[in-house]
Amino acid sequence: MTHWVRYEQDGQVGFGTLENSQIEVYEGDMFSTPASTGKTVAAGDVALLTPCEPGKMIALWNNSKSSAEKQGLEKPEYPLFFLKPSSCYLAPDGVICKPAAYDGRVIYEAELGIVIGDVCANADVATAEKAIFGYTCVNDVTAMQLLDADPSFPQWARAKGFDTFGAFGPAIVTGADLSGSSIRAELNGRERQNYPVSDLFMQPAEIVARLSESMTLHPGDLIACGTGPGALPMKPGATIDVIIDGIGTLSNTYEDLN
Repeated sequence: MTHWVRYEQDGQVGFGTLENSQIEVYEGDMFSTPASTGKTVAAGDVALLTPCEPGKMIALWNNSKSSAEKQGLEKPEYPLFFLKPSSCYLAPDGVICKPAAYDGRVIYEAELGIVIGDVCANADVATAEKAIFGYTCVNDVTAMQLLDADPSFPQWARAKGFDTFGAFGPAIVTGADLSGSSIRAELNGRERQNYPVSDLFMQPAEIVARLSESMTLHPGDLIACGTGPGALPMKPGATIDVIIDGIGTLSNTYEDLN
């Protein structure tokens, strides 16, 4: 497995592979023949950024068998999805901010993230699987009470698109077999979500194939696979960790900075 990261050091952005607290520095394009420079930097001497800069972030709803059963929902015939804006992206250790114009509940959602490595359009499952570069941890944050604030129009984009509401990282892991992995959320160190990747109605290659029927996917695009049971509100001062076996831990805090 290879852990790809992006980082900032002395005002400069770089990327490379992380191993044993050292980052091997690369140059070029992460998704197209990256080349090692032979140099390394200590992970403790840099600030980790989001591991890529997605052109679009696609997030699924109702893709968890256990969550659907709890809510009395059926398996969707096609991925049910919404888009999150690039302005919502948040790096590891960044602060999830309570929106100034919203006083309701803000919840975390621990999810598996798929990062696309090749252009993918109208793909079959085999082709879609080859287009997957790797996987990351995602926290699909939601201003829950905005979703149905207007009964005439569910406000997915507004409820999930605030600045800092799209946390992901710390790395993109390539070459990982996640079929036996679990996705967990810990709120202030207490486990609140724990569901296996196998709980997802649609597995990654199928998700990519089906979404590619609706839009062309490009290198760096990020797909959040949907969350399982246990997503709960956060209080200011909380720490929320998304932990996926084989990928790592995405840690962020939640604050009211208004």
